[in-house]
Amino acid sequence: MNILDIIGPVMIGPSSSHTAGACRLGLLARGILGQEPMAAELLLHGSFARTYRGHGTDLALLAGLMGWLPDDIRIPKAKEFAAAAKLQYEFETVNLGELVHPNTVRFRLTGKEGAHCQVTGSSIGGGQVLVSAIDGTPVELTGKLPTLLVPHKDQPGVIAQVSSVLATHGVNIASMRVFRDNKGGRASMVLECDQALTPDMLAHVAEIEAVTAVRFIDRVL
Repeated sequence: MNILDIIGPVMIGPSSSHTAGACRLGLLARGILGQEPMAAELLLHGSFARTYRGHGTDLALLAGLMGWLPDDIRIPKAKEFAAAAKLQYEFETVNLGELVHPNTVRFRLTGKEGAHCQVTGSSIGGGQVLVSAIDGTPVELTGKLPTLLVPHKDQPGVIAQVSSVLATHGVNIASMRVFRDNKGGRASMVLECDQALTPDMLAHVAEIEAVTAVRFIDRVL
């Protein structure tokens, strides 16, 4: 951690964990959905569930889903803007278990173009966030760098093919993590890159036979 992690982000308060972090989780969930949300079910766990009204967590999550940054002065009026944008939403308090971080939200999202996704993420302190599951598959996604998410069939050679496409386009991979349900089943690659990816690059990755989807999530920190 550096001094800015300790001080916290530039934000609309009152809490870096409950507002800035929540806003970034909304941004990541929107990026994972890949389109503007039209309906959102937000399941709040632990501290998020107990204090979300007082700390403005509900406002910050909606702000992120609308594409706003944590320092956006409109955050206190997020519900008014959500209504104007016809974003349907519902908050529910849940218990996701003792092993889940206390500042956790599970999004169930529907996009305006028909996409669906479920995203579980936590605000882990100082405005930092971690997405831990997408559509039931474990991942680790922080939003610190432009990120390519590649769900795929677990089979030999897929990682090499994706890496080759990025290398051909001059994209440097800062980190890569691969998660799978079981051998030969569903898997996901999370590749943090040094630069944003263009639609042309994403199209080339999507052409790989074992790849089932391609999602690009820009940095939110």
